[in-house]
Amino acid sequence: MGSDHCAGLIATSVERLPGIFSLNTNVANHHVTVEFDSGRLGDGDIRNAIERAGYEVARVGEYPAHAGTDGDEAVEERYLDQAWQRLWFAAIPTTLIMALMMVHMFWVPVPGYLALVALLAFPVVFMRGGWATHRSSWRSLANRTANMDVLISMGSLPPYLIGLAGFVYPMTSFIEMAATIMSFHMLGRYLETRAKGRASQAIKKLLKLGAKTASVLRDGRETEVPVAQLQVDDIMVVRPGAKVPTDGEIVAGSSHLDESIATGESVPVEKGPGDAVIGATINKEGMLQVRATRVGADTFLSQVVRLVEQAQGSKVPIQEFADKVTARFVPAVILISLASLVTWLLFADSLRPVLYWGAGFLPWVDPELSPLMLGLLSAVAVLVIACPCALGLATPTAIMVGSGLGAETGVLIRSGEAIQSLKDIKVVVLDKTGTITRGEPSLTDVIAVGGFAEDDVLMYAASVEVGSEHPLGQAIVNGARQRELDIPTVSHFKAVTARGVEGRVNSRLVHVGSRRLLDEEGIELEELEDALVRLENEGKTAMLVAADGRAAGIVAVADTIKDESKAAIAALHELDIHTIMITGDNERTARHVANQVGIDEVLAGVLPEGKVEAIRKLQEMHGQQVAMVGDGINDAPALKQANVGIAIGAGADVAIEAADVTLVGGELTKVVEAIRLSRGTFRKIVENLFWAWFYNVAAIPIAAAGLLHPMIGVIAMTASSLSVIGNSLRLKRLKLNVDK
Repeated sequence: MGSDHCAGLIATSVERLPGIFSLNTNVANHHVTVEFDSGRLGDGDIRNAIERAGYEVARVGEYPAHAGTDGDEAVEERYLDQAWQRLWFAAIPTTLIMALMMVHMFWVPVPGYLALVALLAFPVVFMRGGWATHRSSWRSLANRTANMDVLISMGSLPPYLIGLAGFVYPMTSFIEMAATIMSFHMLGRYLETRAKGRASQAIKKLLKLGAKTASVLRDGRETEVPVAQLQVDDIMVVRPGAKVPTDGEIVAGSSHLDESIATGESVPVEKGPGDAVIGATINKEGMLQVRATRVGADTFLSQVVRLVEQAQGSKVPIQEFADKVTARFVPAVILISLASLVTWLLFADSLRPVLYWGAGFLPWVDPELSPLMLGLLSAVAVLVIACPCALGLATPTAIMVGSGLGAETGVLIRSGEAIQSLKDIKVVVLDKTGTITRGEPSLTDVIAVGGFAEDDVLMYAASVEVGSEHPLGQAIVNGARQRELDIPTVSHFKAVTARGVEGRVNSRLVHVGSRRLLDEEGIELEELEDALVRLENEGKTAMLVAADGRAAGIVAVADTIKDESKAAIAALHELDIHTIMITGDNERTARHVANQVGIDEVLAGVLPEGKVEAIRKLQEMHGQQVAMVGDGINDAPALKQANVGIAIGAGADVAIEAADVTLVGGELTKVVEAIRLSRGTFRKIVENLFWAWFYNVAAIPIAAAGLLHPMIGVIAMTASSLSVIGNSLRLKRLKLNVDK
């Protein structure tokens, strides 16, 4: 299935069957996914329908288990090897034919030349690759469709059969041309198969990233098993330098893991007990015990492979027009070919001046041929020059390379429609928590007064908060641990509802909490007033600390801004995109965050259920396409309402199914990378379609006018397809990274 034209013929044939619910063709990966009524149909019926359309079924399996498996790679390698063998089976006899022709034409007549050429050309035209092409043509025509093989058959069979007439009637031999056309067709098939394999390397790379075996603790012993046999809750042992076999959670040990395959970031991430890990990531140093949480098709890597496959098999809206034209292209070419033949038979003498003009600078143009020979040459040239391969490859190859490039950098675009929509985005709406900010509080400030040291203030606060499950208390404790402070055990701990906590630390009575708590204890706060107002104006949560009835200081906690947020917003502005932050926080806090990163506009106090309406109003107000960036779970309704929903998450926790675009690494700069990728991919699609159409529009009239020899035409047809693939492969040079 080499192009969307092929896919359309297959779909037409299969959809005629009763009991078909849905059908999706993926040209990039040569998959046809069919949902059907198993009570009315079987696999064999669908296989027969595809074969009736002129195509071969390599393998059948249930979706999604078969998608992107090693079996697909084996099939692809088999096809490449088959294409190579067919090429040489055709090329060797054709080379001998061309050598004989040169000797016969320019040196001495070769005895029995026509018989020798006919014998050498027979296996090229009628066996191996030739037979497969003609069989595909016959099946296609019998199914009332016309694939590109029909054009090749019509371009090679008539010249061979007409050439046989030379045994009984003196005439120019066309057998050499028939063999050459089929040989170049085989060369084109081989080069296309090889080039498309290069374009689809992204999925192959993803598949090879996974571990093949896993060391598992079973019955108290460590056993090595294939990854396919892993079960949820298995305890896996991951040694330094080894790959994590599947998604899981660390139950023992700590280490740094290289998560670049998921996030695109090369800096290893510190992990410890309770942290989630992703299958195929690499353990850099310590030994880990990991409990398997996802296996098989549910793993992060499998989801990514499936998403990339879906993207590569999808279509962009611009392709709809091309598909409509291409569907009528082959019948139109056949009519043009026949019209060319008839025109030369009837008006050859009137048209000869065109040939005399072209003969001065074009190869193999002979104005002295008979009207029949001129008609046949022009008709065959139209057939072989007009194969719609380049048109069919224009979009799939660009999407294939673009989506693969995105997968390698942690940008997963779900569909071709999203690629086209994302390039036109002029307004990006960003959720605050977890998108611009880290989504979890952390210690930001420690202020000491009254002769206390900052480390003492933080130590007192952490000691009374160490048993707290509140996120703000945990942020204080984590901050103390990061500073490597000793945290003494607290005694006489007491929580004061809605005010704070108290307890004895190193024999001192410590209070940590709100202004109200310390006021009730009669503690003077005058020294802290200015700092308290400043911190609150910055949108931070400030907690007062007192020891033995005296104010000791303030610890402040806030949801901190991600390191790359400011650079990401600046890069969006460079792309002429208006940025809006949407949040449920108060206006003051929201404005402070927006000012820090350079956001253009703020929508504060918006509840989750109000985000959909806010997006809708922005779409109406701006009259432009709006993208929404959120965490992919809580913001799901708003992501769906937006023209393009962008889910931003981290590793295995990302909700891949929640949006049109998924940014695996959780970094806001990936939004910019997604837009750059969209614009680059769409630009390649437009370039490919333009040159493919230009090639056909320009070449068909030249061929019909008799100025293009069929052998030149088949070379040009092959070159056109390869140029489209080569242009798509240039996408790999696209610069996506944002300078931070």
